[in-house]
Amino acid sequence: MPALKVDLKLRLSLRVAALAALCFTAAAAYALFETDRSARERADSVAELVARDLALQQNQISWVRGAPIQFPDLQRVAAALMAPGLCIAYRAPSGEIVQRLCSGVAPDDASAPRLFADLYQRVFDAGRESVRPVGFGTETHGEAVASIDRQSLIAQSWRETSRLAVIMAGALVGLCVLVYATLADALRPTLAIRAGLERLAAGDLSARLPPFDLAELSAVGNVFNHLAGSLQTTLSERNALTGRLIVVQDEERQHLARELHDEFGQCLAAISAVAASAGQTARQQCPALLPECQSIARTAAHMMDALRGALLRLRSPDVDELGLAASLEGLVAGWNMRSGGRTRFSIELSGEFGALPRDFAANLYRVAQEAITNAAKHAQASRVTLHLRKQEATGADHRAHIEIAVDDDGQAAGDLTLKSGLGLLGMRERITALGGRLSLDTSRPSGLVLCAQIPVPAAAARPSETRDAA
Repeated sequence: MPALKVDLKLRLSLRVAALAALCFTAAAAYALFETDRSARERADSVAELVARDLALQQNQISWVRGAPIQFPDLQRVAAALMAPGLCIAYRAPSGEIVQRLCSGVAPDDASAPRLFADLYQRVFDAGRESVRPVGFGTETHGEAVASIDRQSLIAQSWRETSRLAVIMAGALVGLCVLVYATLADALRPTLAIRAGLERLAAGDLSARLPPFDLAELSAVGNVFNHLAGSLQTTLSERNALTGRLIVVQDEERQHLARELHDEFGQCLAAISAVAASAGQTARQQCPALLPECQSIARTAAHMMDALRGALLRLRSPDVDELGLAASLEGLVAGWNMRSGGRTRFSIELSGEFGALPRDFAANLYRVAQEAITNAAKHAQASRVTLHLRKQEATGADHRAHIEIAVDDDGQAAGDLTLKSGLGLLGMRERITALGGRLSLDTSRPSGLVLCAQIPVPAAAARPSETRDAA
């Protein structure tokens, strides 16, 4: 199962949010501990004041004999000490609560969530008493007790915690938005990196990345630009080498064609002439040798036909004298002649090709020739159509393109490289050296469409024409 892909900005924002939430939780816990500590200190201070006042009351009773003084009298300190939820009491030496005063609970302290109340009570033991001994001389006369109502203390803690939680939630949301926006701005250069990689993957080796402010992205951009430059240089050198090899190959073809024509052709012509002369002599003087003479003549004629086909494929195209269109029409006509009606070859031309450079037109002829040869030899088709059209300048390079397509209704191989042998490889190398691209379409039920798009190196004539030849 593939891993879930999460946006980098979202992932980093969530991590920052989790860390911030952890910090906020720690702050909330600290606030709760501080609230409990403050309440405990307050209860201790109240119990201390009550114990001192009760001790003073004991002194007054001992100083003034028969004075009508009530003990204990908590009302004397109640007015100054009492607050909502506070209770003060005096516990006699016997353990009995003699007097207790409690203030009511504030309306805001009426309720708190049950879960929070149980957790707070379990952790802090809310409502515990603060006890201070009431001393008189060297003796102890009971205890002063102070406590804060548990419900009031829990409600106050909940009120403070909820207020803090609202502030922290707002701060967390704002922090997440700020972090996401900051990361989006910081990672915006990655869009340029992605676009550059897509251009590089599409074969545009001129793609370069702009300088970045971040050191890490700047290092990535430098490596990318160096890689693209190296690939561009390597491809240029490869195309130059391929072009040179193509030139050498054409020169070897011309040399081989001359050798075959001058040597092998002359020999075959001589053999044909000798066979014809021997046939006439055998017909008059030795009729038994006539079949052998005729067999030699037929073999020589067959070899001459094969030689003419080889010379047609090897000789350089006459694009300089005849033009590309006429040369291709002659190529198609030659295949129709050699196929004997088994396959019908046709050509469709669209555009004006007279202004094309000679070497460029010769390469286009070789591409079309190899494509038709592959279709004739391997497709077992009944129809092969050569399409040649010129497309005016479009796209980013503002250059016209020549499109060569060979369409047949034969059998498309599953592995076209194995089916075509070195022919397809050589054709691809030639097209790449010209700066073009080759595509194969086998999506149809039968047949194959081989299409090459090659940019024109020089401006061609504007007028266009469309014609069919068979």
